[in-house]
Amino acid sequence: MKTLALADEISISCVVKSEHKMRIACLVLATCACVLADPAINEIRPVSNRPGRFLALPNPQKCANRPKQFFFRGHNYFYSGSVPGLSGRKVDWLDGRNICREYCMDLVSMETQEENNMIFRLIQQNDVPYIWTSGRLCDFKGCENRADLEPKNVFGWFWSANREKVQPTNRVPTGWSYNPWSQTGHKKQAQPDNAEFDINQTTESCLSILNNVYNDGIAWHDVACYHEKPIVCEDSEELLNYVASTNRGIRL
Repeated sequence: MKTLALADEISISCVVKSEHKMRIACLVLATCACVLADPAINEIRPVSNRPGRFLALPNPQKCANRPKQFFFRGHNYFYSGSVPGLSGRKVDWLDGRNICREYCMDLVSMETQEENNMIFRLIQQNDVPYIWTSGRLCDFKGCENRADLEPKNVFGWFWSANREKVQPTNRVPTGWSYNPWSQTGHKKQAQPDNAEFDINQTTESCLSILNNVYNDGIAWHDVACYHEKPIVCEDSEELLNYVASTNRGIRL
């Protein structure tokens, strides 16, 4: 699987500095509103009062005691609705990433059909209406003039958790037996459709799994990143390795 050859995802500049100890500084140049957003699409986008936010640093204690609800191919996962303190909570896409990152995890990425089926079963069995994934559209600084990402709605998606490209949206992914993107949505056309841009000029830049919102079963949809949803977190090898290397003797 190809990785996204960019400075980093969602205009994030990650720099590792060493003074007395290593620190990771990740500046997010994004503006995602945090407002209750139950509808799949809002007619008016709420104004954000949080114009610039950081990606959260991992918390070693939280990493060592992170929820391990289920396990798949070397990674632990948890659904926020099953975790005390997070149950019933809905957050925007960036806050979702930050909750996961504090636990040395990130929003879930589904690179294989087997992993995708596992998440679909979780949604079905728990009657979850929707969740965020780490999927993100490369529509920010650094994505300009990239012929390999055009057209963006087909080739411009990637998993922000590991910076691997999502396979083209208009075909069945290699190694899969079906296309996980929905074949319908607000505009009655195949996803991703960037439908909210026609309503309030907000790009649908984040990848969510919706549960039959458009009578289409459980499927992938592009959604504006400010909407609030529960999350599924997955172990981040990058963050786990960082915490292990900077906290001698920690058990993760």
